[in-house]
Amino acid sequence: MENKPNHIIIQNFTTESGALYPVLNLSYQIFGPELNTAPVVLVNHALTGNSQVIGPSGWWNDLIGENKTIDTNKYSILAFNVPGNGYDGTIVENYLDFTARDIARLFIEGVKYLKIQQLYAIIGGSVGGGIAWEMIALEPKLALHLIPIATDWKSTDWLIANCFLQEQILKNSSNPIEDARIHAMLCYRTPESFKMKFDRTINEELAIFNIESWLLHHGKKLQKRFQLASYKMMNQLLKTIDVTRNRDSFEVFASKIEATIHIIGINSDLFFTAKENKDTYQELKKHQVNVFYKEIESIHGHDAFLIEFEQLNNLLAPIF
Repeated sequence: MENKPNHIIIQNFTTESGALYPVLNLSYQIFGPELNTAPVVLVNHALTGNSQVIGPSGWWNDLIGENKTIDTNKYSILAFNVPGNGYDGTIVENYLDFTARDIARLFIEGVKYLKIQQLYAIIGGSVGGGIAWEMIALEPKLALHLIPIATDWKSTDWLIANCFLQEQILKNSSNPIEDARIHAMLCYRTPESFKMKFDRTINEELAIFNIESWLLHHGKKLQKRFQLASYKMMNQLLKTIDVTRNRDSFEVFASKIEATIHIIGINSDLFFTAKENKDTYQELKKHQVNVFYKEIESIHGHDAFLIEFEQLNNLLAPIF
């Protein structure tokens, strides 16, 4: 079920920082029934993802597809590419012009352009989930269900610090994508995950630890398919998630929410911790928001939302 991206030309878009883009290319893919013939589920991709949600090179085949938890016989799947992610050939050099909220605004423009009155759900993991939070903050009636996975409505100091280090590597390394990816993998997983996978074993052929050869492999793999400008852009978005920046308090935001919110945390996530997710849940409950909190139990950390599919399917099945 592979198809090529379609394109929407967004004209005269001014970013939150005041930068004017006369023309921006917003590309998207649709899977399942034609738009507006079935409930629409918007899927927001993560840092190195794209709109190819399912198919031979799809990144969420375990969750979405025919007779899967999000069944493409019943739901139309819509996925936009973050402008600048490189998948559609669009590169944004001035990445500091953009925040996660700017991308949320662009995605909302895309939804309106496609004449979708209301989404059944917006779902996304990591930075994709952060953009989903920003979308609901901008348009409280946009979706019936908001499903943020391994994310939160704001970037924490710990996350911002790691994004800062990522940016330093991307700007200063002689091998930026590989080196930044190696560092990032340490944040996406946990010490326990590495111990279970490698347990100090040696790669005899390379005469290095298997953990080292694995990290080198992931660095080289991303280098082959990702561009430096794209990495800088996506890292900037991860750092700038915050539904309250330059606007009303979280209490005011919560009072406007109309969607049912299903927060899915990961007990071992180092980026968006389970405690932060639970705090968000408790805060929303105070304001009578229809909100649920569920948790993936895993030793694998942030990446568990791309690993623990059985748990994720079980948690999402009641919604779909």
